[in-house]
Amino acid sequence: MQNTINIKNKRARFEYELLDKYTAGIVLAGTEIKAIREGRASISESFCEFNDRDELFVINMQIDEYSHASYFNHKPKAARKLLLQRRELKKLSKEVNTSGLTIVPLRVFVNERGFAKMQIALAKGKKLYDKRESIKDRDNKRDLDRIKKNFNG
Repeated sequence: MQNTINIKNKRARFEYELLDKYTAGIVLAGTEIKAIREGRASISESFCEFNDRDELFVINMQIDEYSHASYFNHKPKAARKLLLQRRELKKLSKEVNTSGLTIVPLRVFVNERGFAKMQIALAKGKKLYDKRESIKDRDNKRDLDRIKKNFNG
């Protein structure tokens, strides 16, 4: 069975400067994983934060209700726990508390064993001029590629 579930947060690379990336497991209910396998999830407005017991949760992750479920369906925007190793959690917690960095989800995917995973990144928010720089770099690269294509073709 080929799993092609790959739900991305496209705005994260534009809004933030990504420093470290981690792959975390997600604690899900039965109908949630079925909805993710259908591709019915969104992480565009979501973010991660620690609770008072130093557990990492993803907030605002939208998983639509599973179509074939009965009244046992899940809440679409519930906070979902992320699973990382203890030393990774301590490192992330320290960075968030001392440096003012944030943790953003980059993508949700299903691995070869059928488990839902989330790629998260320790990130620093970009200023407006950094975003303008990103747009300028992207436009210059596009123009260069266009010129190379016309020159070679």
